[in-house]
Amino acid sequence: MKTKRLLLAISITALVVAVILISLEAYYVAVALIAGTLIMGHREFWSLIRRKKLPPIDERVRENISKAIRNGFIFFALASAFLMLPFSVRLIETPDTVHVLGGLFLSGGMVYLVSYLFYDRAEPRLGERGLRMLKIFLLVAGISLGAFIISVFLHNILSGLFEEPVFFFIAVIICPLAFAVGIIGSLVMFIKGLFSKPL
Repeated sequence: MKTKRLLLAISITALVVAVILISLEAYYVAVALIAGTLIMGHREFWSLIRRKKLPPIDERVRENISKAIRNGFIFFALASAFLMLPFSVRLIETPDTVHVLGGLFLSGGMVYLVSYLFYDRAEPRLGERGLRMLKIFLLVAGISLGAFIISVFLHNILSGLFEEPVFFFIAVIICPLAFAVGIIGSLVMFIKGLFSKPL
């Protein structure tokens, strides 16, 4: 009963905020807020539509939800901090606040969903070797993204002093390739964990 009231309160709050955002013509944020709410309550909404009742919340589900919320919050905080940088690398000249907020809400909801699916289904089915491979691929993707940002920043600083091709080459060729390998490998391992039989 407590969960049903909480879900109802979150849904009504999201709907009211979405109406206010639409009246302010912040359509991207409104759509992202509604999509994020649906993503975060995907278990509950799906169960209500199919079975007309909320799914049971045992200790395992509660732990998975808390881990997913933690990951979503960490992502939201890091993404917000990154977007508050002075854009010295000039990747984004004039960011539109509406687009940025919409992207943050939607991507935060997706991180929550992927985290929940990982802890609920992929992690128990991957095994120790599979988890190690997934972590390696994610690490490659994360390092390449960080190297891309640093390389662009260093290229912009050093190209003012003299011609600098090394960081440009790293940012344009090496980092995107490493990022693609990391993301594709991570997705393969994740999907393998979702559809494999429990150990």
